[in-house]
Amino acid sequence: MQPALFTETLTVSQVTLRIRRLLEENPELQDVWVTGEISNLSRPASGHIYFTLKDKNASLRCVMWKTDAQRTKPALQEGAAVEAHGKIAVYEPQGQYQLITNLIRPKGEGALFQEFLRLKAQLEAEGLFDPERKRPIPELPRKIGIVTSATGAALRDILNTLRRRLPLAEVILAPAPVQGVDAPPALVSVLQSPILQSSDVILLARGGGSIEDLWAFNDERVVRAVAASKVPVICGVGHETDFTLCDFAADLRAPTPTAAAELATQTTLDDLHLQITNYQTRLTDLISKLLADHRSFFSALTARLRFASPERRIQSEIQHLDGLSRRILSTLTHRIRLQVSRVDGISKRLSALNPEGILSRGYAIITRKDDGKVVATVSDAKGEMNVRVSDGKFEVERKS
Repeated sequence: MQPALFTETLTVSQVTLRIRRLLEENPELQDVWVTGEISNLSRPASGHIYFTLKDKNASLRCVMWKTDAQRTKPALQEGAAVEAHGKIAVYEPQGQYQLITNLIRPKGEGALFQEFLRLKAQLEAEGLFDPERKRPIPELPRKIGIVTSATGAALRDILNTLRRRLPLAEVILAPAPVQGVDAPPALVSVLQSPILQSSDVILLARGGGSIEDLWAFNDERVVRAVAASKVPVICGVGHETDFTLCDFAADLRAPTPTAAAELATQTTLDDLHLQITNYQTRLTDLISKLLADHRSFFSALTARLRFASPERRIQSEIQHLDGLSRRILSTLTHRIRLQVSRVDGISKRLSALNPEGILSRGYAIITRKDDGKVVATVSDAKGEMNVRVSDGKFEVERKS
């Protein structure tokens, strides 16, 4: 093919810019997932990550900026099969197109996540995740069941936390594999075991990992066993950002195994000591008040008994009799004095009227001798008469 005579001549920059526009303005290339194997992995001091995705027929340069690289878990490794999400861009100085990556996940994780969403929707529709089904966690459990790997770090963290916060609790360990094809049936078996169901609360736990590592806790059989447990279940699987279906089915979700142990021991040994001290103080105060009330009651009762006592009544009656005696004596004395005064008055009056008293003042009493009649008038004076004076009497006779 012959070139046109009057074709516009473009610079390298202009051609590169047109290619850039063609690629970056294509919507299909601005939201794309690419699968391949990591090679040429580089982590410079800037914090950005540079690598190449390749398969058997081609390769694609990729870059992940620092902010996205800090959120990437697990760490990228040379030769790992991954799925990278991002947009196609052109690096003009080198004339290369590349994938600006913002998310990387292990290959196959996308299918697992879709299965996670499907099963979550199904179980949620059945009501397994309803808040009404959630049971309260006992504040002071006496038995704590633990379902986790017997050799994992999660068990050590849980036991250390329980020993520090509530060493009085009895721990029932039901070890089970927490990863691989053997994990789901083993987890179901221990969750349904009578010895574990005799505890007050169950901790279902394991450390962090990829979605494949945690998949046993997304298994439908395990999720249903958690929901069917007669004992409240605290699920502490993975790290804070990890979610499994068991988290939704459990009565309480914990961000980590250590946090699960803390949530299971809401009341710690220190809390118990403080409660006992408070109870002792309250009991002492109540006993003191009760004793004071009883002392007051008994004092009042004693006073009432003393007032109602026969001895008091006798003493009162004696006192009353003494008062009556004094009043009688006083009355009698007063009456006697009145009578004495009256007799004295009568005596004086009698003395004043006594004929002998009159005679002593020079008067005489004359009586006729024959009939003893007092001579009161001259006509009464006849014949012989007796004359009585103060010191005796003598006879007289009237002649005419």
